[in-house]
Amino acid sequence: MEGGEEVKNHVKMMQLAGVQSLLSNGGKEVPLSSIEGKMTCLFFSAHWCMPCRNFTPKLVQIYTMLQNTGKNIEIIFISLDHDETSFLDHFKSMPWLALPFNTSLRRKLCNHFGVEHIPALIPLSVTPSSGLEFDEDAVKLVEEYGADAYPFSAKRRGELEAMDDSRRQGGKLQELLGCKDRDHVINADGIKISIAELAGKTVGLYFGAHWCPPCHSFMKQLIEAYNELTILRPGSFEVIFISMDRSKEEFQASLSVMPWLAIPYSDTSRQDLTRIFAIKGIPALLILGLDGKVLKTDGRTTISTYGATAFPFTESRVSEVDEALKKEGDNLPRRVNDPRHRHELELDMAKAYICDECQQKGRYWVFSCKQCNFDLHPSCVGESNDDGI
Repeated sequence: MEGGEEVKNHVKMMQLAGVQSLLSNGGKEVPLSSIEGKMTCLFFSAHWCMPCRNFTPKLVQIYTMLQNTGKNIEIIFISLDHDETSFLDHFKSMPWLALPFNTSLRRKLCNHFGVEHIPALIPLSVTPSSGLEFDEDAVKLVEEYGADAYPFSAKRRGELEAMDDSRRQGGKLQELLGCKDRDHVINADGIKISIAELAGKTVGLYFGAHWCPPCHSFMKQLIEAYNELTILRPGSFEVIFISMDRSKEEFQASLSVMPWLAIPYSDTSRQDLTRIFAIKGIPALLILGLDGKVLKTDGRTTISTYGATAFPFTESRVSEVDEALKKEGDNLPRRVNDPRHRHELELDMAKAYICDECQQKGRYWVFSCKQCNFDLHPSCVGESNDDGI
């Protein structure tokens, strides 16, 4: 926010609430007028609050980054701690100013700004038409966009969401997967592959992590489909790993067993893609079509159910596979008796199994024993099937 007149309104409001002065991190008293001319946020937090302690280091990093790039920002910590000792213990990790510990004063400010939970980050603003105003709690905005969220207003959120929509729907792989300083992805050996080389391919965006057991199970299925397509349809399909790992070591452990490519771990595009596609759980697989636009958001189910057979993973192709499977099943008996097994075998469908006759992997239709672990490919069922119906 530019100019002193606007922030003088903030100072006046704080004075009306009973604020006389502020504290610096070093414990020195600072006149309230020191925030004049600065874009100001009120940070409601407490040391006893775990979400507050998790959010504060992120806010410190963003505050420092903004100050280092010339942004005229100030934050005022308003403590909801139970006592002054806890307040000081929490405040020592903060590089900004604070309201002196005062339970009565903080109650007035919480009521005035409608603070019902913490952490809360309230940006102050002034409009020509209505004077002093304050924007909605910006904690979520900061967590999602980091320093790009500055100046933490509802208007800025609208701008950022529009930019996300453009990246998601634009079909431009460089804008979606790259950034200003990076036009490549990497393989397990760290070799850079230009994003431009992905043009004209069906691309899977795989969100996963080394610490996640379901990711290990799904990745086996994805690797099988990927390797099959590499042989049958070379150059037609690529996967990009978007890591949700908690450390670079975990990321390297994940990538070391993957035959595909990845966004570098140090790149914030990983977080951007998670936000842009609203990834709520892992493993997750999004499929981008030949035009670079989202073709399927639930690629995990498609791969788990159909594998490489469903390529290029369009709705029409999935429907074709379903219809072909239905016709195949209609031509098979519901139950059979095989001379190699004493129990009746029933027709069933499985995502994956091992045939007990040929010891080869199977998918889809299978004749299974409901009493014991015995499976046969339909093609491996013995000739003696007089009892089949």
